[in-house]
Amino acid sequence: MLSDRRSFLEKMSRIGALSLMPATAAQAAENVAPRAEEANHFVVGPYLQNMQPDEVTIMWITSKNCFSWVEYGPGTYTSERAVGYVNGLIEANNRINKITLTNLKPGTEHKYKIVSTEITGYKGSKVEFGETISSALLGFKTPAQNEDEFKTVIFNDIHDRPQIIPQLLYRHGYTGNVRDYDFVIFNGDCFDWVTEESQMIDHLIKPCIDIFATELPFILTQGNHECRGSFSRHIPSYYAYPDDKFYYAFTRGPVRFVVLDSGEDKADEAVDYGGLIAFDQYREKQAKWLAKEVETPEFKNADFRIVIIHISPYHSGDWHGTLHCRKVFGPILNKAKIDLQISGHTHRYMTHEPDADHNYPIVIGGGPLEGKRTLTKLHATRKQLDLKMIRDDGEVVGKFLIQKKK
Repeated sequence: MLSDRRSFLEKMSRIGALSLMPATAAQAAENVAPRAEEANHFVVGPYLQNMQPDEVTIMWITSKNCFSWVEYGPGTYTSERAVGYVNGLIEANNRINKITLTNLKPGTEHKYKIVSTEITGYKGSKVEFGETISSALLGFKTPAQNEDEFKTVIFNDIHDRPQIIPQLLYRHGYTGNVRDYDFVIFNGDCFDWVTEESQMIDHLIKPCIDIFATELPFILTQGNHECRGSFSRHIPSYYAYPDDKFYYAFTRGPVRFVVLDSGEDKADEAVDYGGLIAFDQYREKQAKWLAKEVETPEFKNADFRIVIIHISPYHSGDWHGTLHCRKVFGPILNKAKIDLQISGHTHRYMTHEPDADHNYPIVIGGGPLEGKRTLTKLHATRKQLDLKMIRDDGEVVGKFLIQKKK
């Protein structure tokens, strides 16, 4: 929307102004008296995850440990309340909130707001509470149960360059002044080495919230760079995945999506990881799951079947991860009547027609450098998949128009 774009430009202007402040002003700011302890506040959020016709997960992060909930309802009222719980205990005394709203009405506008009450301490069985904070009233629309069409956009290989998200979405993610997508996919390598929470927030979550994520969901698939760094094992806490796994399947309208985790491109015994990775076993486990998934009615009866995987098993060089993906996933996918595969990793945008190695088309997005960055746009209907891969300068550098198989 135009207001989104104005907000973006205003933020960029403020950032530019701050960068021009004299050094003396910055030094003076450091010499002021210490501030009182900061009040509890929302560090980031809310943002939507794992949206289905009858449910959605809402996430946010507070600065202090809290008891949190969501107030929500169809239409214009928030008549219901949801909390998270594990083994009968309501989630509390935590900062990262992940609350799933269930039994929603498909194809319906809903309003919601997030609420958090600080927990200041415990005295025996008594909990002591502090200030309560809440967000503005926000909204989302659940997809229809038998949705006939949708639009999505796919990023890949941002590599800790968060400016790519607004730049490409504002340039190519609109038709007129209307968002040209119902959800967003980040197909791996959003980060280089994951070392701290602020990367999760500043380099992905907050840029998404600033543009769309309070209203529309996004998906992060694991790329090989998400596997790297001291904070990499904490990534699942910040996003919502079906069954808490990086590999899964879901149906959106006419498409059955299969999301696979290609893992690290290096061998498990590579010295880089100190013997702390086991991706061969992990991919073999996924392959067993995949063999079952492609036999399900949800997969077989879908109008289209799309695979999302960061490292393509084909056309991605001869690193160990590529070859192992080819070995364990390739035969299953070739038998499964896949309509399309979307990948990244190589930093070289390319489209590949079906050939003797893979009997389905493959799209590989570009890299993070200007002139190489791409946004892949997909419009799916009951009759066709219309895919265009757009370079940052607006040129269409790849496309497929795939008709439904009879």
